[in-house]
Amino acid sequence: MKFRLKQSDQVSGFLDKGTNVTGELEFAGTLRIDGNFQGSISTADNLVIGEHAVVHADIKVGEIEIHGQFFGTVEAKRVEVFASGRVRGDIHTPLMIVNPGARLDGGIRMADERPDESPVTTHSLSAEPNNAQERH
Repeated sequence: MKFRLKQSDQVSGFLDKGTNVTGELEFAGTLRIDGNFQGSISTADNLVIGEHAVVHADIKVGEIEIHGQFFGTVEAKRVEVFASGRVRGDIHTPLMIVNPGARLDGGIRMADERPDESPVTTHSLSAEPNNAQERH
């Protein structure tokens, strides 16, 4: 199986098949889950949900690869769902890749809302008063 990990990326943590973990998970580097996880996951780095994994979580990560089953919410800079991936939940990301065969059931939000970049409102200036309400 081929994963998108760069050569500089090394898996720094691994939850193997048959492992059951519940709780809050924070880590640095790349973590691969092939077991069952329930809770929340947070990192600025990479998460790989392996083919045998079943993950029920609220996830905030830098990048995520989904090869297994995921239920919950994801907020990431990059999300890729592979052919064996199954997602039921909501995804918020500016970059989404869905490979043929992947299944998605939920919402996808790709808008990048930053507080310092509010929408620009323009107003036209006119010497005449707005009589639009008086027109029929």
